[in-house]
Amino acid sequence: MDEVLLRRLTPSVLTVLVRRGADFAAAEDAVQDALVEALRVWPADPPRDAKGWLVTVAWRKFLDATRADVSRRRREGRVEEEPTPGPAPAADDTLRLYFLCAHPSLTPASAVALTLRAVGGLTTRQIARAYLVPEATMAQRISRAKRTVSGVRLDRPGDVATVLRVLYLVFNEGYSGDVDLAAEAIRLTRQLAGAVDHPEASGLLALMLLHHARRAARTAPDGSLVPLAEQDRGRWDTGLITEGIGILRAALARDRLGEFQAQAAIAALHADAPTAGETDWVQIVEWYDELAGLTDSPVVRLNRAVAVGEADGARAGLAALAALDPSLPRYVAVAAYLHERDGDRATAARLYAEAAHKATDLAERDHLTRQAARLNARRDR
Repeated sequence: MDEVLLRRLTPSVLTVLVRRGADFAAAEDAVQDALVEALRVWPADPPRDAKGWLVTVAWRKFLDATRADVSRRRREGRVEEEPTPGPAPAADDTLRLYFLCAHPSLTPASAVALTLRAVGGLTTRQIARAYLVPEATMAQRISRAKRTVSGVRLDRPGDVATVLRVLYLVFNEGYSGDVDLAAEAIRLTRQLAGAVDHPEASGLLALMLLHHARRAARTAPDGSLVPLAEQDRGRWDTGLITEGIGILRAALARDRLGEFQAQAAIAALHADAPTAGETDWVQIVEWYDELAGLTDSPVVRLNRAVAVGEADGARAGLAALAALDPSLPRYVAVAAYLHERDGDRATAARLYAEAAHKATDLAERDHLTRQAARLNARRDR
């Protein structure tokens, strides 16, 4: 069963149903039902035309649901005729669907959540984790978004900024999560950067390329995390780094700075350093200052505290950290790192263990546990 193929075909099938007149919420439900049917049928009887099969089954599911819903009986004249099954068009409508999901009737936050769920293939739990909210809260947000667009023809594209935010979150989930969506996010962002005159689209593409260039070095053969400072830079993809830096320079030259360009500039400084010890942390702090001014994000300020600790010493980093909310995700892990750099191994070991207990990602939890064990072992010698 090719689940990657199913995930890739889902946006196109959803687009076909919407174009035929199905409202978005009903179309999304029908596509999900068709995917369940594919999981049941395909292993024993795979279709010759996977997309055509999904379109046919999803349309039938939509018709069945429409006929069963008394409130939609007036639409039966429009939906009664079932199109003749056959090969489906090969056009890639994924990016167009991203724009349609960013509908003007939705708030940007709701549009992002809906798109990640319906088109990006992320679960409600993954989206909630990206937004740092409880899963139940995100489920309600997605349900409200679906109700908002129910019965609305998605024929007015949303704005580029919302689509960029969706692509950014899809990439982050693919880069660090349990579903590989990073390559698809890069592909769509390439399309977007080539189609719109928006420096932030180029900034986001540069950021993705620079992060993706380091992907092979982020984990050891046993699956454990490898911190940036310890990564084998010979495994970094220099082609992606060169491309990303070139795209970033062109975007910055337009003098319309945005958060994705600032993040890409930080990533470029890491990528440009021959060794971890040669990283230009002073410039990185300056870029974090720019980024904090653009976003006022507590997560940005948390990362800035690490950079300050590298540029000006651990005490300065701890002072910057003290101004932030201790409930921030990874706050305790950052505190552990800075205390270790300051020479307080006992406190660092305790904080690493506490951070491991709070971590939601298994690889991160294992990494933090090993850090605590490493420091405790040194103390016992």
